[in-house]
Amino acid sequence: MTYLLRRLAVFPLVLIGVSIVVFVAIRMVPGDAITAMLGTEAGLLTPQQRAALAAYFGIDQPWFVQYGRWLVGLLHGDLGISTTYGRSVLDVILERFPLTLELALLSMLIALLVGVPAGVFAATRNEKLSDLGVRVAAMIGQSTPNFVLALLIIYTLSAGFGVLPAMGEFAPLWQDPLRNLGQLILPAITLGFAFAASVTRISRSAMLDVLSDDYVRTARSKGASARSVIWRHALPNALIPVVTLSGIEFGYLLGGAVIVEQIYALPGLGRLVLDAILQRDYALVQGCVLFIAFNFMIVNLLVDLAYAALDPRIRLGEN
Repeated sequence: MTYLLRRLAVFPLVLIGVSIVVFVAIRMVPGDAITAMLGTEAGLLTPQQRAALAAYFGIDQPWFVQYGRWLVGLLHGDLGISTTYGRSVLDVILERFPLTLELALLSMLIALLVGVPAGVFAATRNEKLSDLGVRVAAMIGQSTPNFVLALLIIYTLSAGFGVLPAMGEFAPLWQDPLRNLGQLILPAITLGFAFAASVTRISRSAMLDVLSDDYVRTARSKGASARSVIWRHALPNALIPVVTLSGIEFGYLLGGAVIVEQIYALPGLGRLVLDAILQRDYALVQGCVLFIAFNFMIVNLLVDLAYAALDPRIRLGEN
């Protein structure tokens, strides 16, 4: 069995484990869908009315029965019906996911375009004043929470320029590209800022290690230009830890940047999960978490395959 098939064979086991954990965890949260939906008026329900609503929401049975029903539906491609939206959970997820995917891609692009050149620049000027400046900037970026940067951006735009970022609505890229970019560029900068700082530090550290290797000294002794040595010989091997970090971060971003989406009022996957938890929408929470876990596993698999593409010495699946 090849490495790829072995990894794919593990996916169902991981997803079942995740589904059990989230199924139990969401039901341990105080309250239920009836109380979340009706609020204080839930106390006015008669026992017969509450029992009827519990049967309607499917929470009148023991946990293992509820999980069995949900798992059978999952095997048939049915994640259940959201009690909040009255629609298929999968439809609701796929409606929100494009925004989160685009935001994650923009954040990743900004972080890599800033972080990798900054890390290479600092590594080639090791212990100089410019290197110190890059390292200090990277430490500030890693130490600043995303919500602080988001609030600073909103305050600066409103107090300094009298404008506010476009918030609350989402125009798909294929419908209005300019409006779409205007809505997502500031959240992407907010998310990409801290990630760019991490990429800068990892890139600098990896480049310093690679620049001291024998093959780099050999390339220099053969008369290769400094630019060729850095960007053609050293950088591809230095990118392996950057790929690792990017894969992990991208997986988290696909799970939804809850705080940033909340501050900028973006209807993404992160806010969807948060609202589903607050509303005790069990089917929606379970479906979202399972969808996020699946995305995370796919990203990790792609990262492992990228290792072999970047470094031919790596052979996947060998002992």
